[in-house]
Amino acid sequence: MKKSTRVIGTEKEDIACKFLIKNGYKIVERNFHGGRFAEVDIIARSDDGYLCFVEVKYRTDDKHGGYVGSVDTQKIKNICLGAKYYISRHKLSDDTPIRFDVVFILGEDISLVKNAFDFIS
Repeated sequence: MKKSTRVIGTEKEDIACKFLIKNGYKIVERNFHGGRFAEVDIIARSDDGYLCFVEVKYRTDDKHGGYVGSVDTQKIKNICLGAKYYISRHKLSDDTPIRFDVVFILGEDISLVKNAFDFIS
């Protein structure tokens, strides 16, 4: 029986969380939704003090370009909306250091891109 994309997504996010923890992150929240389009896969604290909003991207192979273009402008806007809502909801100060990271999973390989993109309002 074929797994649903939701089940696969949850499995890959579990793998990403374990990877982040192994690399010094502390998971704060998963699957944060802040409105209709505002969504963040993982929110974590890095070992260097950043509040990180992490997108998880999984590909079985690189036939369709792998990671290139896998986080498009609209997805970035949605993550930024989620980050903005999270910061407001938790009444975090404006000087809280934040960063947008991406965990890429290609088959069994995992890589982390820190500061993958800048905030878009």
